Amino acid sequence: MSAFGTLVEQVADLLQPLFHASAAAAAIVLITALVRLLVHPLSRASARGQRARTALRPRVAELREKHGGNPEKYQKALLELHAREKVSPLAGCLPGLLQIPAFVLLYHLFSGTTLGDGPNGLLNHRLFGAPLGHRYADALGDGGVFGAQGLVYLGLFAVVALVATFNYRRTKRTTAAAAPEAGGEQRVPGLGAVSAFMPFLSYFTLLTVALVPLAAALYVVTTTTWSAVERAVLYH
Repeated sequence: MSAFGTLVEQVADLLQPLFHASAAAAAIVLITALVRLLVHPLSRASARGQRARTALRPRVAELREKHGGNPEKYQKALLELHAREKVSPLAGCLPGLLQIPAFVLLYHLFSGTTLGDGPNGLLNHRLFGAPLGHRYADALGDGGVFGAQGLVYLGLFAVVALVATFNYRRTKRTTAAAAPEAGGEQRVPGLGAVSAFMPFLSYFTLLTVALVPLAAALYVVTTTTWSAVERAVLYH
């Protein structure tokens, strides 16, 4: 934890001449971008896998029709098809999973009052007047919704809402395009409800931003925005 805190402090010191009191916030954005750049090759591989799975849909439909009365044979044939075509159904999860450690580190880094053997000096850093260790509830208690801190959160909420709306529309289009090819999958109990709920998942990021320390919220907003842009380019 102290090593990660030292990294944030060092990057903040480098950016201080440009961003002044918001240098640590800028450091978090930069570190987030670096993490996403490191994960980007996996995102590209995930996009290739998604295109491969899309191309396999007619063959999956044939297997479903052939083994519709025997779920075990269908699952075995489906796994064999994926293995033969070198397509992994779980490949798309890796980019998201690899970003979790950075979020956890930031969450704990800006939740504790000590760093190493001394006080946590990072808690003194701010983003346009809002302490990076505070949460939205703290902002409401210090100036209210339209106070200096509240306005910072309103800006973050606006960015998240825009990204969530973009993801919502994109997911709806993708779901609608895939529906005619899904065939019998729509007969699986509960699948229709899950498919209808999926486009709204991005809006839960608003709750995350409101509940975690501002530093972690800044990471979430940055990586969520990056993901939306990246997916729009890779899956175009």
